[in-house]
Amino acid sequence: MPKDEDLEKATGEATVQSLEFRLGAFGAAIPLLFFVVWAITISVLQLSSEVGLVLGAVIGLTLGLFFCKSKWENFAQGLFDGLAQPVGVVAIVAWFYAGMFAQVLQVGGLVEGLVWVGSITGLSGGLFVALTFLLSATFSTAVGTGYGTTVAFSTLMYPAGIAVEADPVFMFAAILAGAVFGDNLAPVSDTTIVSAVTQDADVPGVVRSRFKYAIAAAIPATILFAIFGGGGNIQGDAGAIQSMAESTNPNGLIMLIPFALVLILALRGHHLLTSLTWGIVSAIILIAILQIQPLTAILNFNPDSDMIVEGALVSGITGYFNMAILILLIVAAGHLLKLGGTMEVITKALIKWIKASIRKAEFSIWCLVALLNSAITINTAAEIAAAPFVRELGTKYKIHRYRRANMLDAITSALGYIFPWGAPVLLGWSTIQTMQEQYEWLPVVDPTSVFPFVFQGWFLVIIMLIAALTGWGLRYEGKNGEELREPPQD
Repeated sequence: MPKDEDLEKATGEATVQSLEFRLGAFGAAIPLLFFVVWAITISVLQLSSEVGLVLGAVIGLTLGLFFCKSKWENFAQGLFDGLAQPVGVVAIVAWFYAGMFAQVLQVGGLVEGLVWVGSITGLSGGLFVALTFLLSATFSTAVGTGYGTTVAFSTLMYPAGIAVEADPVFMFAAILAGAVFGDNLAPVSDTTIVSAVTQDADVPGVVRSRFKYAIAAAIPATILFAIFGGGGNIQGDAGAIQSMAESTNPNGLIMLIPFALVLILALRGHHLLTSLTWGIVSAIILIAILQIQPLTAILNFNPDSDMIVEGALVSGITGYFNMAILILLIVAAGHLLKLGGTMEVITKALIKWIKASIRKAEFSIWCLVALLNSAITINTAAEIAAAPFVRELGTKYKIHRYRRANMLDAITSALGYIFPWGAPVLLGWSTIQTMQEQYEWLPVVDPTSVFPFVFQGWFLVIIMLIAALTGWGLRYEGKNGEELREPPQD
């Protein structure tokens, strides 16, 4: 008969309840601390990449092994227990489906359709900048990828805006601000998914509860872009405008139907994977019936290619491979914090300062999330690192899971597109540099110039700070997970 311990290992049950580290609770934090320092360092050196972050996480976990006083086999088992936690697996599967949906919408021409809307309005200057923000927000909400939005709109809308006398700095800022909106609100966004699953919340409920914050930031952002976005130096270049028009196609707007379908199903309570599956299927059917693109653009078997299988469905999955590995490693590092007692020590220290003040509790959450997002250049990675602290502290003070997820996601989505060293800002900057090869007259905006004007991001950060300090929108969690306006009675 197998021993109970062997049986536990065979069935994947956690066999390690605690670990002892040299330097105590600090030693257990070495893997995550090394990762944060590594992320900051490669960011400052402008060497940041998802693969580089994965390597930093692996090295950090390896260092943790040498600080562990318990048996190394127990450390390894604790690490594997962390890797097997549902939170990472759920996020990865959701990312894959969301990635496929986003890629299919792009193949269907949704970007070109939205740019077409911009081209027929006849708007110029600040009004075109405001329109760009709204279109960028719509697109990023539809496909759930702020990075993809930044690249697509920097490629098409940025040159178009400069050609109609929009200010280059505000034009770039409007694109980033729109990406913030969708990254924060989209049901298929990676940050939305991570913020929900790490707090044991359902995605539709989270999206419904955060709508008021996103809109409260978007309204003044739109007004400011309209007021200050004009005054570009390029006088309306007819040739440039014609070039922009040739790259647009109103047929792509038909892809708003699958987007609306996913949004409606998700908000009506259907599981995210169910909603995304119907979105993917309906988008492919529309592309096939209307002959927008050949079906080989969706899925193609090419024996001459290194990958053999190509197309939007494949790109949607492979685009998240590195991030999938990263989330598992960071979740594992977070589990080591729990096993080593670090989480308990940090929570007790914060509680000693917070005492019974719910305002201080939420302010602490705001500070923790902002600090990690200031350090880690890829916002999803920063969110994953902050999530265990938010969950531990929020659960202690019975803050509702929707509220915790909103605090986590709003700050993460915002700061990722604000700081000059942030990955999406550098991505947009490099895209504009590439576009300058096609349009010699195109000005390139320095990342340090744009960060004060990403209004959606700054407003979100300020709104969540005000919410934390005043209790606006605060809901407590009842025994059955219901939202309560007053703290539940023990």
